[in-house]
Amino acid sequence: MPPRDPEFSPNERGEGGSAAPAVELSLVIPVFDEEENLPQLHAEIARHVGPMGLRWEVVYVDDRSEDGSFGVLMDLRASDEHVRVVRFRRNFGQTPAMSAGFEHSRGDVVVTLDADLQNDPADIPALVAKLEEGFDIVVGWRKNRQDGLMLRKVPSRIANRLIARLTGATVHDTGCTLKAFRRELVQNLPIYAEQHRFLPVLALASGARISEIVVNHRPRIHGVSKYGIGRAVRVALDLLTMKMLSSFAKSPLTYFTLLSAPFVVTPPLYFLVALLSSDTPRFSSGWGQAALFTLGLMISAGVYFVLLGLLAELVVKVFGRSDRPLSSADGATAVLRTGGVA
Repeated sequence: MPPRDPEFSPNERGEGGSAAPAVELSLVIPVFDEEENLPQLHAEIARHVGPMGLRWEVVYVDDRSEDGSFGVLMDLRASDEHVRVVRFRRNFGQTPAMSAGFEHSRGDVVVTLDADLQNDPADIPALVAKLEEGFDIVVGWRKNRQDGLMLRKVPSRIANRLIARLTGATVHDTGCTLKAFRRELVQNLPIYAEQHRFLPVLALASGARISEIVVNHRPRIHGVSKYGIGRAVRVALDLLTMKMLSSFAKSPLTYFTLLSAPFVVTPPLYFLVALLSSDTPRFSSGWGQAALFTLGLMISAGVYFVLLGLLAELVVKVFGRSDRPLSSADGATAVLRTGGVA
């Protein structure tokens, strides 16, 4: 039996099965073991977002917290009609939680932020105002970051410089969760693994207009950070994956041709050396016949790679342009179908 769909309160789907009211602003907040921070976070959101005069909602995605976070979220949902809650059956991580939040948000503008109170909800109006200047995504820049130097600041600076060098993204802080998006953008961004930090890069590849503003960053008051130095390894691997896939998808035949080059070039060179050298054993000998067999396999491998490249070119052309992002809806739905709600 497939897992149940996420549960919603009546005011989220409309009374009597009617369509839910239109929403102009959605806040997507992944949550994992933030029980002590959630009441203050939601109070600050209500204080700063309420006066904006927009119809708004908060989509909290509980990544199967092990403390009392889910109970706090249920209390918030019962007391505030703006609150919606999604809960996974098990812990999946921040990126799937964010993808699920995108899937179930309804606002024309979507703002993401962390639940640990280090992102300041007071910056949300400025992010939205900047977005309305004609941008598709506005990224927060934690210019005065309140984190440990060696475990957080230094790895973050190195990662941001690598991302900028390899992808061409010019934002200073791609890892800042506090971002504002237009709905069309989040609907077309496929993210997985640790790739939520690469959303500006993915958006840039689709031709999105990107800006950034300096945002307040606060020290953590309650709880402990969920991320250590080991996360840098996963981020580096995701960066390598993104770079290779994006470049490969633009011209797969080029990459397969480069792979085939050693197999295609080596046999002619060997035969040339064999003809010019009197010390090379005759091909009629056992060693020579083994060499011929190996060279034949190399030529076959070279041809095989070229044919794979042609096939890859055909796939890219048939299934769409490589720079057109795929829909994120399938990924988010898959997470929820696998994770579900308790």
